[in-house]
Amino acid sequence: MQPEFAPGTAPSPPGRSSYDAVIVGGGHNGLVAAAYLARAGRSVLVLERLGRTGGAAVSTRAFSGMEAQLSQYSYLVSLLPRKIIAELGLSFAVQRRRISSYTPTVRGGRSTGLLVDGSDQARTAAGFRELTGSEKEFDSWSEFYGMTRRVAERVFPSLTEPLPSRAELQRRVADPEAWEELFERPIGEALERRFADDLVRGLVLTDALIGTFTHAHDPSLRQNRCFLYHVIGGGTGDWDVPIGGMGALTEALADAARAAGAQLRTGCEVTAVATDGTTAEVTYRAGDTEHRVGARQVLCNAAPQTLARLLGERPAAPGPEGSQLKVNMLLRRLPRLRDSSVDPREAFAGTFHIAESYRELEAAYRDAAAGRLPAAAPSEIYCHSLTDPSILGHDLAAQGYQTLTLFGLHLPARLFADGGAAIRDAALEAVLEPLNAFLDEPLADCLATDDHGRPCIEVKSPLDLEHELGLPGGNIFHRELAFPYGHDVGDRWGVATAHANVLLCGAGAVRGGGVSGIPGHNAAMAALGR
Repeated sequence: MQPEFAPGTAPSPPGRSSYDAVIVGGGHNGLVAAAYLARAGRSVLVLERLGRTGGAAVSTRAFSGMEAQLSQYSYLVSLLPRKIIAELGLSFAVQRRRISSYTPTVRGGRSTGLLVDGSDQARTAAGFRELTGSEKEFDSWSEFYGMTRRVAERVFPSLTEPLPSRAELQRRVADPEAWEELFERPIGEALERRFADDLVRGLVLTDALIGTFTHAHDPSLRQNRCFLYHVIGGGTGDWDVPIGGMGALTEALADAARAAGAQLRTGCEVTAVATDGTTAEVTYRAGDTEHRVGARQVLCNAAPQTLARLLGERPAAPGPEGSQLKVNMLLRRLPRLRDSSVDPREAFAGTFHIAESYRELEAAYRDAAAGRLPAAAPSEIYCHSLTDPSILGHDLAAQGYQTLTLFGLHLPARLFADGGAAIRDAALEAVLEPLNAFLDEPLADCLATDDHGRPCIEVKSPLDLEHELGLPGGNIFHRELAFPYGHDVGDRWGVATAHANVLLCGAGAVRGGGVSGIPGHNAAMAALGR
């Protein structure tokens, strides 16, 4: 069906001149939507600006001559429902990490730390007792995460169902105290009431700050929304390692979409979307040639701000801002720790927390809010290859090489506004210096070198993500996260826009954010009228 408004002068692309659905962006959510729609018999075209699909969920050989497939941007999986894997028949698996986290610290002048072993509650309890001197913090920890797990069990299944109202979700949670702490009051209040130890408070708070520039007592509750999405994944809150790297997921999704009949075109940058609410026309550039293609429906896997630009509209809100530093590394060996009581292979197998006590997180936020790099930037590190050595070539694995992924917090895009390598290098130093303070040897001594003799370390600021992936402000969630309930009764799936036949299928949907496929699933359900 051709658009009802005046046709453009640009040539039509090869093949069909119109589709039931045109999907803007071939990231993982766009591929999920494409697979569902094509399996339902719809004609589907996916247009991706980059030379490959996958968006931020890709694997790459980041270092010249080194056989290591790193998850370059997103790197762990929690929110992807098994329902989507099963319904699309994906050949994709994840592996549970036995060690949840390790947090080094100094107590009484002695290097020590807190190891959370997800498979050994007695060991974890002993660690809490040794660190804090009593049973109280572990009891509070168990009670708090028992509460979040119950919330996860009740909320997570709703994410692939029609959008509940606030009252409906509150009834589903069925726990007034949990609702108050997670949905109504700044989470800092609950943490300060439940926990006494500064390090334990910070360890819990970190899940409220991933990619989100805020603080524990922010009255807007953006920290609560971020925290919720970090503790409800899979109905358990566990974060798992994608076997084969994150690219294994998006390759499986692309295969599923193609097998169902969807057309995937890369190197095609969408430059405009026009709609009269019934039919639409999508303009895109492939090389030096501009094309136009008609669509009954347009599903946008880009940020809402980007969609507004494509529609020629003014964005409804200020531009989003990312707040993170992503560092990928390849090591010849894991570094030794000053805390000799823990094996580095355990410490780095889970999430290794650096400079993330409650006070340190607040100090870093204040520094960044004042426009300066934090003196000690908080960060989280983990070693993918300890859980999944398949991402390493045989020779590297045999020699004991390992990958490290670092995610820095409280490093908003505004700090990188001047651009250039100098500020990126300074930010890297701000995250590595506090890490080195807990190592028994400099991290630099453990870094591998590529076939040009360069250290195997790659740094991505929010502005790098904006440039490379088209994320406004480098915001990994596309915009502010939303609580997973609706306010507009007409928006049954949380994907509606002001135009009846234009839907959000990316992280900017109501239940977006993270590697989940949920917005793609929900946009497909809305498009199919289910």
